[in-house]
Order: sequence, then C-alpha cells, then structure tokens
Amino acid sequence: MTTDDDRPGAGPAAIVVSGLHVVRGGRDVLPDLTLSVPAGQVVGLLGPSGSGKSTLLRAVVGVQVVAGGTVTVLGQPAGSPGLRRRVGYVTQAGSVYDDLTVRDNVRYFAGLLAAGRGHRDVVAAADRVIGAVDLTDHADVLAGALSGGERSRVSLACALVGDPEVLVLDEPTVGLDPVLRRDLWALFAGLARDGRTLLVSSHVMDEATRCDRLLLLREGRLLADTTPGQLLADTGAADADQAFLRLVDGAGV
Repeated sequence: MTTDDDRPGAGPAAIVVSGLHVVRGGRDVLPDLTLSVPAGQVVGLLGPSGSGKSTLLRAVVGVQVVAGGTVTVLGQPAGSPGLRRRVGYVTQAGSVYDDLTVRDNVRYFAGLLAAGRGHRDVVAAADRVIGAVDLTDHADVLAGALSGGERSRVSLACALVGDPEVLVLDEPTVGLDPVLRRDLWALFAGLARDGRTLLVSSHVMDEATRCDRLLLLREGRLLADTTPGQLLADTGAADADQAFLRLVDGAGV
C-alpha cells in the first residue's frame, strides 16, 4: 500500500495501517485491518464498544503489541522516537495528576514538549489550550476535584499543548454536555483547517456527521471507509445509526 490515498477529495495519508493483526486475551481483536487516514481531516472511527477502536488507536500511537502488519504515522513506524512531539494522544480515562491544578498539569506537559521554548512561551501555550477546552474558570482547581468530563478536557489540553501534527482521541466527548460536545467538535474542525490530522473514536453515531471522513468498525473489521454524505447515500438510511445497522446486516457480522 502506498502512503497516498488516491480516493477522490482525499489528500496524502497521515496514517497508513496495513494488514494489522492484534491478539488480546487469545482473541483476534483486529484480524487483518488495512486502512488509511488522510492528512488534514477529522476522521471518525466509529463502532460499538468492543469493536477494536481503542486497540487500533493504541497501535497508531505505538503502545500496542501487534502480531503482524504495519502502522506508519507521518512516514515513520508507529511509536518511533521522532513522533513523540508530533503525535498527541488522549485516552478514554483522563491521564492527569490529581494533586496538580489544571494549569500546573498543562504547564507540566508543555514543559516536557517545549523543545527549546522559554518559560514565557510555555505559560502562553498552556493558557491558550486551557481556554480552548473551556477550563479557564477551573485553571487553579486541583484535577482530583474535577468531574469526569472536566478531567477529560484537561487530558485534551495536555495533548494539544505540544501543537501536534496528528491527534489521536479515544472517545473524547464521552460524558460531556451537548454544548461542550459541539464546541469541541468545532475546535477539532478548526485544527483540521490549520492542517492537523485528527483520528477521533466514538460509539455515538450522531457524531458521524461532524467528521470529514468515517471509518466504521465492527468486530475488528472495517465495514466502511467513506464520507458522512456518501454513507447515507449508499445505504439509503435517514441517519448514521440506521446506516451502520444496514452495513452490519449486509456484512453478516
């Protein structure tokens, strides 16, 4: 497989997965997965719980043991040292220090990723992303005192503060209210317009319409690689939920 995606309207691939095979607990979680993620787009990775979404994302950031196949990110093998500052990763569980404030958490990660930036730049970068995830009013609150949704936003800010080229987000909107979900998806769209690539997993099918492209997984297999509009046109469904069910029924999985 080449590193370019030759589908109409798609640009060069930021992520290329070829023949990926992952076994966990004696089960083929991803039996033989091949896909690509175009650069500069918000790509939704959708599917029910247990479909292999988190396993795929772990493979993309290089922390998943694989039994076969390859994963290439920005032209390098996933997990390469050269990708550490170029790829941001947000896990489902908030990865923050409970005994630090929101501001100190983000500044800590900003310092780790500073790459020569001075203290003033680190502080400015931290304040910028704290505002972007709507946590300015909570900047001096200990992370341990936050709600689950707020902790998730702190994790997102920590991933954004290094200004990564690729963002890998594992269900970042779970537990958030509709207004904040809307605002975060607007933030994702803005990052893509600035040239960032976002791979965002979700099991909420109505979020499909917020993506530039969709990857639909079921039991570790790719059911569709398409756009939201094309998904509805191909299935004749009224919404993404119906479309996914029709794909499942048609694939017999």
